[in-house]
Amino acid sequence: MAAPPGRTRPADGRSRSSPRPPRRPGRPGPRGRAGGVPWLYLAPALAVLGGLLVYPVYQLGLISLFTYTQAQVSGGRPATFEGFGNYSRLLADEQFWQVLGATVVFAAACVLSTLAVGCALAVLLTRVRAVPRLALMLAALGAWATPAVTGSTVWLFLFDPDFGPVNRVLGLGDHSWTYGRYSAFLLVLLEVVWCSFPFVMVTVYAGIRSVPAEVLEAASLDGASQWRIWRSVLAPMLRPILTVVTIQSVIWDFKVFTQIYVMTGGGGIAGQNLVLNVYAYQQAFASSQYSLGSAIGVVMLLILLAVTLVYLRLLRRQGEEL
Repeated sequence: MAAPPGRTRPADGRSRSSPRPPRRPGRPGPRGRAGGVPWLYLAPALAVLGGLLVYPVYQLGLISLFTYTQAQVSGGRPATFEGFGNYSRLLADEQFWQVLGATVVFAAACVLSTLAVGCALAVLLTRVRAVPRLALMLAALGAWATPAVTGSTVWLFLFDPDFGPVNRVLGLGDHSWTYGRYSAFLLVLLEVVWCSFPFVMVTVYAGIRSVPAEVLEAASLDGASQWRIWRSVLAPMLRPILTVVTIQSVIWDFKVFTQIYVMTGGGGIAGQNLVLNVYAYQQAFASSQYSLGSAIGVVMLLILLAVTLVYLRLLRRQGEEL
């Protein structure tokens, strides 16, 4: 029996496909032709990001290497190159290390509190009916949409020693929440969590809704409590989502400015409530040391990059795909 066209019959009687003709030199394959197409779609966004992010960061780093004060801004004196002189003065400043420590502790407390409240309410949303769920979502989104200045002002009124309803309900009289260092930090923490937890709640709730119901039902039938279901079932499955909200919360809470500046009057009594962002503002604009303020901004950027990269590296070591 004759072999069909395009096929050759070997000696053992089995049919074998004829080899394909070689590709012409210089002719790209299908993958090669599409290799540059995604970059064409991303080009407008990359151009916008380059103008809004890359260039300001470049200018920030450039100013931090020069002597740049009000005299240089007004043109009275030329800017002189100092190299890492501003960073040396910054690292030798005892107040900088105190502010850095307070910033790290405050940001960590804000991140942990925001994640705890957001995740707890996300689980609650899956347990209530449609009407309470809608009311909670609208209330949370209202808090999220409130500008930071407005929210800080409202919280100051709520805890005002003279007219605030909180002191009257708790029977604290004319207690001033912003006078003490720790009570002021606590008040700011509550406002930061109030305006930040909706992002975590909505994101985690969307992730929980994507988990198959059979998995949760099987865990319930096995006698697992709600905490055990979250710790052993939901949290591992939602780890990529939790990674995103954690990194986002770290970035937001580490560079808090408006809440501290408004609620503590620019950093509290004798600077007891300063964080790095407010400290940089004071150095750059209150003291006209723009180069020193830029150096603080570069240090903050490096710290956030280091924290993000270390966190992602730890997740990759655990075998997570991000």
